[in-house]
Amino acid sequence: MEAETLALAQEIDFSMWGLFARATFIVKLVMLMLVVASFWSWAIIIQKLINYRSARSEADAFDEVFWSGNPLDELFDQTGPQPEGSSEKIFAAGMIEWRRSHRNDGGMIAGAQARIDRSMDVAIAKETEILQKGLPVLATVGSTAPFIGLFGTVWGIMNAFVEIAEQQNTNLAVVAPGIAEALLATGLGLLAAIPAVIFYNKLSADSDRIVAGYEAFADEFATILSRQLDS
Repeated sequence: MEAETLALAQEIDFSMWGLFARATFIVKLVMLMLVVASFWSWAIIIQKLINYRSARSEADAFDEVFWSGNPLDELFDQTGPQPEGSSEKIFAAGMIEWRRSHRNDGGMIAGAQARIDRSMDVAIAKETEILQKGLPVLATVGSTAPFIGLFGTVWGIMNAFVEIAEQQNTNLAVVAPGIAEALLATGLGLLAAIPAVIFYNKLSADSDRIVAGYEAFADEFATILSRQLDS
C-alpha cells in the first residue's frame, strides 16, 4: 500500500505551473492577483529608484549653479519660467512672484515675501505629489497581499478536505496536491508583500529626504529675497 501511494505521489506534477493548473478557480484567481500585484510593485519600485536618483542629481547640479554667485535674474533667464527640474521649478516659482511683485515705479507691492513663500510652497507640494505617486500602491500590496494569499490557502485546504471526504481516502496522493496548491498561494502572497514593504519604507524615507532638501532650498532662497526686500 505504501509503495502504491509513493508511486502515485511521484506521478503528480508539483511544479508551480502544475500546482496552478490543478488549483480551483478561486485559488487560481488569488494567485493571478498576487502575481499581478508583484509585477506592479516591482514596476513602481524600479521607476521610483530611477526617478529619485535623477531628482537627487538634478538638485545637486542646480545647487551648484545657484550658489556659484551668478545674479538671480541671470539664472532665471537661463532656466526660464517653465524649467524641467524640480529644484528649478521651485526657484522659478519664487522668481516669477518676485518679478510680479515689482511696481512700475520700482517699488515692491505689499506682502511680497508672503506671496513668494506661498508660491514656492505650492511648487514643493506639486513635486512632493509626483515623488510620492505610486507609494500608496506599495503600502497596499504590502499590507494586503499576505491576507489575500492566506485566503487562497484557506480555500485550497478546504477543497482538499472536501476531496478527502468525497474519496474517503487520506493517503499522500490525495492530500498532498491540495495542500501544496494552498501553500503556494501563501508563498505568492509573501513574495508580493515582502519587497513591497521593504521598498515602501526605503522609498518613503528617500522621498522625505528629497522634499526636505527642496524645503531647505526654498527657505534659503526666501532669505536671500528677504534681504533684498529689506535693503
